[in-house]
Amino acid sequence: MVERIAVNPQIHFGKPCVAGTRILVQNVLELLDEGVSFEKIIEDYYPELTLEDIHACIRYAIALVAAEEVHLTAAEA
Repeated sequence: MVERIAVNPQIHFGKPCVAGTRILVQNVLELLDEGVSFEKIIEDYYPELTLEDIHACIRYAIALVAAEEVHLTAAEA
């Protein structure tokens, strides 16, 4: 995944992009959330992407959630 996702402060203010492009991981994930298929993303939106690039975007999001610290506080009764 590391070789497919890049974070560069000079591109989109450091937001993660598919390496070698200016395509934001967020944009790919938003299309997936809208129900757009992998094939349609490549065909209609980003022909320079590969299926593996889209999978890398998903893995990147999973890694962020997995690394997130959750701090729970007791709720008042």
